[in-house]
Amino acid sequence: MIDHITLPVSDLARSAAFYDAVLAVLGDFDRYDDEDAVGFGNGTWEFGVALGLVAPVHLALTAAGPNAVRAFYAAALAAGGHCNGAPGLRPQYGSGYYAAFVRDPDGHNIEAVHRGVADTSDRP
Repeated sequence: MIDHITLPVSDLARSAAFYDAVLAVLGDFDRYDDEDAVGFGNGTWEFGVALGLVAPVHLALTAAGPNAVRAFYAAALAAGGHCNGAPGLRPQYGSGYYAAFVRDPDGHNIEAVHRGVADTSDRP
């Protein structure tokens, strides 16, 4: 349904560094640099950040499994993000919904989610 999305940010260099770190643990993405924007994707711009008026949004990124969710969370915190929900099962969102939530440098709520965790424990 969604072809691409660009989040408004207040500091392009800071946000580009944050997403370089966070997206690196979720996959191998190309980077596209523009004068006032930076994009990421596989062969085309799928996600990006651009200078603009910031109104925080929620963005959920697909993770390959619980380990990728935990790696996303650790990378996000190391890159200057803030905890908005540590990695774990979220049964209120569905059976097997394993996610972590962070606030990026501009306050956007960024989630990494894996659907389909078989057991109900939070073991690696």
